[in-house]
Formats: sequence, C-alpha cells, structure tokens
Amino acid sequence: MWKPGDKVARKSYGKDLCFVIVEMDEKSQIAVLKGLDVRLIADAPLSDLESVSEEELREFEARAETAEHECLRLIQTRRSVDEEKRSLRSESRYESNPDFFERPGRVLHLDGDGTYLQKCLQMYRELGIRATGQHVLEAQMPSRVKSLLETYEPDILIVTGHDGVIKKGKDLSNLANYRNSENFVKTVQTARRHSRSMDDLVIIAGACQSHFEALLEAGANFASSPQRIMIHALDPVFIAEKIAYTPINETINIYDVVRATYTGTDGVGGIESRGKYRLGLPRSKY
Repeated sequence: MWKPGDKVARKSYGKDLCFVIVEMDEKSQIAVLKGLDVRLIADAPLSDLESVSEEELREFEARAETAEHECLRLIQTRRSVDEEKRSLRSESRYESNPDFFERPGRVLHLDGDGTYLQKCLQMYRELGIRATGQHVLEAQMPSRVKSLLETYEPDILIVTGHDGVIKKGKDLSNLANYRNSENFVKTVQTARRHSRSMDDLVIIAGACQSHFEALLEAGANFASSPQRIMIHALDPVFIAEKIAYTPINETINIYDVVRATYTGTDGVGGIESRGKYRLGLPRSKY
C-alpha cells in the first residue's frame, strides 16, 4: 500500500504535520518519516498513516509559506532599522568620505538533508549572505567538520539536519534518547576544539526536539530545542542572518534572533554573542 516517497500524515496526531516516507519495514509494519517543512525524523505504524490529498498538501504548503513570509517580513523590518543606524554612524564618523562597502559574516552550513540544504542556500542568496553548504549525514558530521572548517574558515557554523526524541525514551536528559543529538554534540565539540572562542566562530546547532542543554554545554552559541518541539527547516538560516548582519562591536540581541524564527523561544535559544558584520572603506570600482 505504502512506498518510500509517499506523502502522509499521522492519524494519532490529528494529521498536524505532513511527512514523506523514507523507509519501511514490512515485517514490523513501521515506517520512518521525514517532515516536509520541519526538521523531524519520526517513526509510525503503517496503520497510523493516512494519505495526504493534493488539496491537503496545498494547505500544508500554504501554511509553511505564510510562516516563511512572516519571518522574512520581521527580518526585513529589523534590517531596515539596522541599516538606518549604520548609515547615521557612517555619516557621523566619515562625513568626508562615506564610500563604504559591507562585509557580512560567512556561513558554513552542514545539513543532513540535501533537500533542506538547497532550500536554505536559496534563502541565503535572497538575504545577501555568503554561504557554503555541505550535505553531510548526521553520523558523519563529527569526523568531517574539522577539515571543512579548515577549508572554508567561516564566521558562522550551522550544524543541522534531522533529530527527534525516541518514543520509548523517557529521560530527556539522556542523549541516547535522541536520534541525532549525540552526533550534533560531538560535531560541536570538535568544532570548538578547532576554534575555542565563541566570538571567533559562532555555532548554531540542532534540529527538531534536539537536546538544547547538551548542545550549549558542548560549545554552541545557539541551539534547539528548549521545549523539545519541532523547528522549521529555515530557522537556522534566520538565526545566521541576524548574526551575519550584527556589527562586530555589538552583542547580538537574543530576543531579535529568536523573534525572527518560526518557533520562537520554545524552539530556539542561545547565549550572548558578538555579531560578524563589518564595514569597509573605500568601495573599489573594480
């Protein structure tokens, strides 16, 4: 009846999310599901699945698009205010020669999901952020992150993909009860050994329901998920945008960062960190 690639929803959850079937076990009658617009991997009995009609799929996509547009609106509103402040600062300090160029922070984005990665890279382009993306399976991230950091030397590192609390797990403080939190934690620890200063390399880590406290303890500046909820596929991008465009002499406003995400403080949190935006002078004509 079912096959990988089918779009389904879970009856027991009131068909709240749309998933794609990625794996099936006919013997146990269990399917592994990937969220269409949330960074969640879940499993469900085949009997709990229900097909998503074309009309329902359009409704899911419309809700996701509305949420993305609202996040973008908040970012654009905040950015226009920030640009006005930078303009006033530039005029007061360099009235004789206001010929500046901008240098926002550079991003290295490691993503366990290639489809989400392409979506994120498109959003980076739209937001004017210099970003390099690498599709790396979550289990391979700890062994690959060091060489990637040496190759690309980013200002901001994103470590994301899919995660989720394992149903049978009851102790949410135990990394063993998460699908990929331990892989994310090990990746952050390796990255921190490469760059120990939390201002030199700003790290954003985690996915849906990830072990927030363990990620921060490992050295992440921002992480998901404080309340173990779903996060949107683009939430890491929206955090990176605020970091990339906050001046280096300013501390990032954590409230502004979280407000520009889809899930808010239940889905994302972090600690005070410095921005990565620099002004340069003069603007080259070549």
